Amino acid sequence: MSLSIRHTFLPHTDPEESLAFYRDLLGFEVLNDVGYDGMRWITLGPPDGGPTSVVLHPPTADPGITEEEGRVVAEMMAKGTYASIVLAAADVDATFEQMAAAGADVVQEPLDQDWGARDCAFRDPAGNMVRIQQTG
Repeated sequence: MSLSIRHTFLPHTDPEESLAFYRDLLGFEVLNDVGYDGMRWITLGPPDGGPTSVVLHPPTADPGITEEEGRVVAEMMAKGTYASIVLAAADVDATFEQMAAAGADVVQEPLDQDWGARDCAFRDPAGNMVRIQQTG
C-alpha cells in the first residue's frame, strides 16, 4: 500500500482573515473557494503546486454537531487547542521574522527542540496552532 496526504482540514472563524494569513502572509495559492448556505470552504496549496492542500472550513458545518459540541469547539479554538498544522521552511528564522513583522500572533520564537527540530509557532486568526520547522 502506498498512501500520501492529499488534504488536511483546519477550521476558520472568518474566511477573509484566514485568507489574509494563509494566502497573503504564508504565500499559499487559492485552489478552490466554495460557498454554501452562508458558509465557505477555501482550499489552499503551496505555490510549487505540490499535491497536499489545506482546506479551511466552517468548524460546525457538520450537521451532526450539536449546539453544545459547537460551543466546545469554539472554546477550544479560542484557546488554540482544537487544531494544528506543521509546516516546513528552509529558513525558520527568516520566516519567523517576516511573520512577526507582519503582526502574526507569536506563540514561540525559533528554538532548537530537544528532539532535534528547530521550530517556531504562531496562531492563525481562528486560533489554530501553526508550527514551522526548519528543513534540511
